[in-house]
Amino acid sequence: MVFAFALTGNAQDQVIKLYDGAAPGSENWDWQEALIEQANMAYNIVSPTLTVYRADPESATGTAMIICPGGGFHFLSMENEGHAVARWLQAKGITAFVLKYRTEHCLTDNPIQEFMQKNPNTPEFNRAMEPIIALAIADGKAAIAHVRQHSTEWGVSKDRIGIMGFSAGGTVTAGAAFTYDVRSRPDFAAPIYPYVGSFGDPGVPEDAPPVFIACASDDFFGFQEHCTRLYSQWTGAGKSAELIIYRKGGHGFGMRSQNLPTDQWIDRFYEWLTHLHK
Repeated sequence: MVFAFALTGNAQDQVIKLYDGAAPGSENWDWQEALIEQANMAYNIVSPTLTVYRADPESATGTAMIICPGGGFHFLSMENEGHAVARWLQAKGITAFVLKYRTEHCLTDNPIQEFMQKNPNTPEFNRAMEPIIALAIADGKAAIAHVRQHSTEWGVSKDRIGIMGFSAGGTVTAGAAFTYDVRSRPDFAAPIYPYVGSFGDPGVPEDAPPVFIACASDDFFGFQEHCTRLYSQWTGAGKSAELIIYRKGGHGFGMRSQNLPTDQWIDRFYEWLTHLHK
């Protein structure tokens, strides 16, 4: 883990390189990360980072949240499912860390088109993505371990470190909630319209963290089925879970305003999180 930090601005404090040297498992990746600026969409991620939004010490709750944007493992929706979420949580006294995890190597400057041309969410696509998903989940767990290791520096509690993710980022979140070790165990997890799969069926851990799940019934990828299955697994194992399925909202609503109840999903999450610590 790297201890040198780079200052990046006002709302966000620092950007942390997650690994010291090349990320394990992708040491031979030699392509360059890119950004579609108008959409704030990052792709070809080689070196995972955490962008830190530190809570004001006067209002800090001691809670930390790692945020994993989605993008089908081909790109990352950095604003709608990353920085906007972090700013909202930061204002509530939660120190947020936006994770830029490793993604598929895109050969053009149009990662969305490449993603759609591969027929996403088919069995063939999901099998092809398994190696990338394994690396991305490893990044999620490394992020939790890093924040826990440096909790004193960030003013957060070692036992109040959670992970949240959207779509593919929800896969990273669910993977972390299923397959952690002592250092990387999330204290709570919030997969939002996640795809849950491509990491086998490890079973619900004995000390599984509480989970908060949200999605819409009209998710065009059908991920509401993944959400209900995940909820059933958790409650079937006697673990704490909350599930909200909105009638409308589609896929990828994130922090977008649609004048629908999905606009308030993060308020419901915050209520859930607040009651966890009572």
